Formats: sequence, structure tokens, C-alpha cells
Amino acid sequence: MMYISEFQTKDVVNVSDGKKLGNIWDFDINVTTGKIQAIIISGQGKMLGFFGRDEEIIIPWRNIVKIGEDVILVRMNRQIEGSDE
Repeated sequence: MMYISEFQTKDVVNVSDGKKLGNIWDFDINVTTGKIQAIIISGQGKMLGFFGRDEEIIIPWRNIVKIGEDVILVRMNRQIEGSDE
């Protein structure tokens, strides 16, 4: 068993390009089944957070490759799956 707070401390890394995407900000949970549909990575702050945040990155649960002790590895093409880049 793993607590949500444990997920939020792990770095999320895209195995497709090796880039750190950030940390989990929230989860998309199907209230009917109780299953996690996606993880949500918060956008990076702009200028120390004074000018808002970039868009969130939504990563479907099926794209998670491995959940390790310190990192969550995901496989995604950032251009296709909703990144701001």
C-alpha cells in the first residue's frame, strides 16, 4: 500500500527523453470504480510564481512504466499528450 503523500514527493521522469517533468500535484480518480485514471503534474511557476503557472501536464495511468522508491517513470510523447511545449 502507498499513500498519496508518498507519490507527491517522487520526481516524475519521462523515459522517452529523460526529462524531469516535475512532481505529482493531483490525481484524476474515477469515482465509480475508485481507480486512478491519470496523474497531474503542476506547471512550473513563472518568475518565482508572480506571473502564474504554466499549464498542467496530465499523464494517463497507463503511461506509467515504473514506480520506484524516489522516482516515477512515465512514457509519453509530450507533443501529443497535452504538454505546453
